Amino acid sequence: MPWSIDRYPASMKNLPPRVRLHAIAIANALLDEGYDEGRCIRIAIARAKQRARTATADRGQDRRSRR
Repeated sequence: MPWSIDRYPASMKNLPPRVRLHAIAIANALLDEGYDEGRCIRIAIARAKQRARTATADRGQDRRSRR
């Protein structure tokens, strides 16, 4: 079942909203590729968190390089 901003797995409940949106998009793409729901959720959460960490690190790097 595809997920949306209003209907998503309980395991995504405590993610920050922006990370949750990315996780939902990733999970839906994985579902389309034929992954089972449980695996989609685990992979999507991990990738969304990694993306958030990378984006945060990139922003910090940009700020340091401007000085």
